[in-house]
Amino acid sequence: MRTKTTIRIPPALSARLADYAARKRVSQSAVVEAALDSFLSPDGSERLEAALARRLDRLTRSTERLERHVTIGNEAVALFVRFWLTATPPLPDTLQAAAQAKGKERYEGFVEALGRRLAKGQMLAEEVVSDTN
Repeated sequence: MRTKTTIRIPPALSARLADYAARKRVSQSAVVEAALDSFLSPDGSERLEAALARRLDRLTRSTERLERHVTIGNEAVALFVRFWLTATPPLPDTLQAAAQAKGKERYEGFVEALGRRLAKGQMLAEEVVSDTN
């Protein structure tokens, strides 16, 4: 058994209700009934809060993982640059062209090796973590 209830809503909201009901191919009464049931449900807000808390926890863990990976990458680059700057002597002008050619060749090899490593799914951060355990 159903009870008839008359309510007054603003024209803009009435238009939105009619549009939504038409798009979903349900009656306006069904839309209002579902909305009221959801709104008046005693645990509806608690379920929403729990779902949001789970999503926020997942995002927090993901952000922490990203932060750790970025930190490891930054430290690896910084350590390499420091080592390179202290271990590599400056070259005389006569050897600059040959050194640049060799550097270009090495860089291309580096990019190819990096591409292969990424294609395999190997990550420096995971390697560092496994090496330190």
